[in-house]
Amino acid sequence: MAGALASAMLFAVPAAAQDSRLSLADRVARLEQQAQNQDQGGIGMVNQVQQLQAQVQQLQGQIEELQHQLQGLQDKSKSQYVDLDSRIGRLEGGAGAAAGNNNPAANATPPAVNTPAAATGKGKAPANQAQPATAASTAAPADAAGAQAVYDAAFKSLRGGEYAQASRGFRGFIQQYPDHALTPNAFYWLGESYYATMNYPVALETFQRLLSQFPQSDKVPDALLKVGYSQLELKQTDAAKATLKSVTTKYPGSKAAGLAQERLRRVQQPGN
Repeated sequence: MAGALASAMLFAVPAAAQDSRLSLADRVARLEQQAQNQDQGGIGMVNQVQQLQAQVQQLQGQIEELQHQLQGLQDKSKSQYVDLDSRIGRLEGGAGAAAGNNNPAANATPPAVNTPAAATGKGKAPANQAQPATAASTAAPADAAGAQAVYDAAFKSLRGGEYAQASRGFRGFIQQYPDHALTPNAFYWLGESYYATMNYPVALETFQRLLSQFPQSDKVPDALLKVGYSQLELKQTDAAKATLKSVTTKYPGSKAAGLAQERLRRVQQPGN
């Protein structure tokens, strides 16, 4: 009986060891399977990240393309606007010159100087006294043509994006022809040249000078609009809102009023 019990115990020990070995092998296999699943999951995550990166790059390319198209449209619109203003300016200058030529007071011969010789009839007035009138009559058209040439040259620089040269040209025009019909326009485009180069303080000052010196100019609505724009760029938000609102109230129905209203909506949106 004792021998049989011992034999049974000897056979039971290898069986238990075998079960332990099998259990350990199963555990190792299970761990290997989990590691494999994790590797596959990691690869899947990497693939998803790569796909997202590719989509982001594609969207960035589309955004850049749209920005380029928008910039092209803006440049085209500005060029057309500048060209239209240039034509209007030339017409205004030509109309002013024609008005001067058709003005009887401008073409009338100055009255004779009441010199003693003329009063007594014993002599004639010196011949050189008639020369200033002749010189003035010939110098006026030449001066008008010179003013137009200076303005056109500055305007051409502005259209070409040569803003520094344009600002020098318009400043020279204003200094040389402070009372010319195109001087308000020169002030406006001088301010535009500063605004385009983000020199907002000087642009604001230039537009304000136009408003104060030429309050009856056709450029006043646009100049007032650009005052508001410049104030926004300078973070003068309250003043800018007041300025833009004044554009809509003073010049309703104008293009400047529409742009002012649109800018006000954008400023008043949450987050702006």
